[in-house]
Amino acid sequence: MAQAVKIKSVEHLTHDVLKIIAEKPDALTYQAGQAADVAINKPGWETELRAFTFTSLQEDDFIEFNIKTYPSHHGVTEQLLSMQAGEELIIGDVFGDIHYKGEGIFIAGGAGITPFLAILKQLNKENKIGNNKLIFANRTKADIIRESHLKTLLGDNLINVLSDEQAEGYEHGFITADIIKNQINDHEYFYLCGPPPMMSAVEQHLAGIGIPDDRIVKEGF
Repeated sequence: MAQAVKIKSVEHLTHDVLKIIAEKPDALTYQAGQAADVAINKPGWETELRAFTFTSLQEDDFIEFNIKTYPSHHGVTEQLLSMQAGEELIIGDVFGDIHYKGEGIFIAGGAGITPFLAILKQLNKENKIGNNKLIFANRTKADIIRESHLKTLLGDNLINVLSDEQAEGYEHGFITADIIKNQINDHEYFYLCGPPPMMSAVEQHLAGIGIPDDRIVKEGF
């Protein structure tokens, strides 16, 4: 059942990504990696539902979202840019197929990092980061969400790939089969989330290096 909750804080993580913290709805349950339908509790926007992934954990007494904004679309995320503490969101149904099955390589593009932020937060809390790795594709360094946090969690197991910028310590171009192959070391699972073109390219790479479908964890549509 949809429930209105008050926003506690809104801040910028990058030039186009917001971190929004809100009250936790009564009886809300979700797993790390899942999302919810969210709307803005303002006239004309209450039925404009968008799926946003929780970057908080079930045991937190608040909910958090890291949301990429698209002002040029003149939609929900543009409205979020002007929202302040005390205003309200409507939290609807929870859904999502991405959940942690075991050590693996997380492959994310842009805002597709959000389910993995929650999963890595949960693993860190349980001291189970282990040899999990993250290959994270973005356009430029300025687009990388929570880079210093991810570096702290993963160290050398964070591999950043930049398509539009060349920088020392960062792979340049797109995620290739070779980049993935170079990181595989007894990893059982491959977790994917990102824009559809990236997802289909990575799935082709994984098939090409012999990774079976039952080792790939992604959102089902």
